[in-house]
Amino acid sequence: MPGNHSKNLTINNKKAKYNYQIELVFEAGIILEGREVKSLRAGKASIENAYALEKKNEIWMQNFFIENSNENNIESKNNKSVRPRKLLLKKKEISKIKTKLNNQGYSFIPIKIFFNKKGIAKVSIGLSKGRKLQDKREYKKKMDWKKQQERLVKK
Repeated sequence: MPGNHSKNLTINNKKAKYNYQIELVFEAGIILEGREVKSLRAGKASIENAYALEKKNEIWMQNFFIENSNENNIESKNNKSVRPRKLLLKKKEISKIKTKLNNQGYSFIPIKIFFNKKGIAKVSIGLSKGRKLQDKREYKKKMDWKKQQERLVKK
């Protein structure tokens, strides 16, 4: 049953907020095969190098790695673990994303993958611009300062 899962697993892109200034966040469904869902539930996936792009008024996620759950399966021998996966978004969202990607130099980066209350795999994906080295240093200083403040408050 979909809502019957005891652990709600989330796969995060730890480098996303460091490497990119995220401006808009969308939540989208992902079209997956059965074995991919099983691997995703087991946490055998990575979105560190993943990105999304627009093709023919559809949004596709590239370089999203999902480990094959059954090595004996004939299909898994054809390495489809990083195949492009279609994201499910509304037409208005797609047109907004399309104009930003094409005209203003934005990137579309997955932030996290999770299962909603109904047990459906969703991806939180951000429309973002890449940070320059100086911006990355400032972001790191800010995050270190936040950690230090939390430690001081705990004492």
